Amino acid sequence: MRILITGAAGFLGSHLCDRFLREGHEVIGMDNFITGNPQNLAHLAADQNFSFIRHDVSNFIFVPKKVDAVLHFASPASPNPLSPYGYTNLPIQTMKAGALGTLNALGVAKANNARFLLASTSEIYGMPLEHPQKESYFGNVDTIGIRSVYDEAKRFAESLTMAYYRFHGVDTRIVRIFNTYGPRMHLDDGRVVPNFIQQALRKEPLTVYGDGQQTRSFCYVDDLIEGIYRLFLSDEHYPVNIGNPVENTMVELAEEINRLTGNPAGLIYKPDLRVGDDPQRRQPDITRAREILHWEPKVSLEEGLMRTIPYFEQAMKHD
Repeated sequence: MRILITGAAGFLGSHLCDRFLREGHEVIGMDNFITGNPQNLAHLAADQNFSFIRHDVSNFIFVPKKVDAVLHFASPASPNPLSPYGYTNLPIQTMKAGALGTLNALGVAKANNARFLLASTSEIYGMPLEHPQKESYFGNVDTIGIRSVYDEAKRFAESLTMAYYRFHGVDTRIVRIFNTYGPRMHLDDGRVVPNFIQQALRKEPLTVYGDGQQTRSFCYVDDLIEGIYRLFLSDEHYPVNIGNPVENTMVELAEEINRLTGNPAGLIYKPDLRVGDDPQRRQPDITRAREILHWEPKVSLEEGLMRTIPYFEQAMKHD
């Protein structure tokens, strides 16, 4: 297949490019580098089955020759306001990528009679009143809060994708991605795994906000990509959660990273700096992924961190 992947230079987009190329497909990567990193694609420069178009997806998308599939992954994704890549610092670009970008990407799929896969997010559940979150849960979202630029862009993108499926008959898929980590995350991404690993490698105490009992469910990137690939090959048109159902508190994560890096500095607690309606708990219900895709994560937190820490060691040397 000939496949267009938007957001190709991003953390997840670049891993998707690798996977589809490994499966024998031709891949066209698209990115404007607002948050994507050219280094994430540098290893593909000599691959004859890979080509790249530098483009902002919020503008009309033109791809020469027919494509068989479109995967729309272009969007800022970090919620951290201290990161230059955080969507609260790129609010208009984030909404354009989710709204206009999705419209344009769906247009390519429709024009080519191609399969379409939307990268959605657990953030569409907002501050959930249901735990764990099932795909049938409508969410509890603040439409004007600081995080709404991302949450509402993705909710709109899901609605638009379903409209193209129902009205135009586009062959669509929607993946709701939960917290994912691994190599190729930005050093200053601002999310907890990169922050903790870098503090630990510098032998600094790891900064925990609040009491550290807030939870996340961390999925290693290889597991996530496997789930997305299986969804792409499936016939499922309705949203599917892909993530790790094992919940960890921030304290548990910090202590594990300190243990794996041999960091003796411990933890330091600071006042809670959560932005807006940042949820206290996040955990996917992956029943549908297990039933439809026969998928569940295989990589433990310990193993995933052991694969991720060397990447940050190298990246910090070159920063």
